[in-house]
Amino acid sequence: MAGWADLVAFMRQEYRVIREEPDEVRIRMAFGDDAETTGRAQVVVIAHEIFDKKEDWVQIATPFARVDEVDLLDVLTEVGHTLVVGGIVVMGEHLVLRHSLPLVNLDINEFTDPLELVAGSAELLEQQFTGRDDY
Repeated sequence: MAGWADLVAFMRQEYRVIREEPDEVRIRMAFGDDAETTGRAQVVVIAHEIFDKKEDWVQIATPFARVDEVDLLDVLTEVGHTLVVGGIVVMGEHLVLRHSLPLVNLDINEFTDPLELVAGSAELLEQQFTGRDDY
């Protein structure tokens, strides 16, 4: 993959883009048997980041709960036992699962596999800790 523009073109082709800005794309990933109409879904933000003012990175992030609605220790304990990619951060009033990758020499599977793991893991965390489908 050559860069951010190529990744955006790929996302337009392969995913349901719900919002696009110069350095950010939001997609909706659906889960379940009849996912597009009745299943659960997760909105994922894919952002272009510049590390140390010189290296292009892509960040995959999705909220799954409000900080004030869950027991943070329980969430972090669960994540410590189950997640293989990403980490939990607080962004504003939300708990967000996110993962970052360098764009240089990025193969498509190095993007799609973590994207699917982050979205799927956040969906499971949201279901487990809130019982809702807000994000």
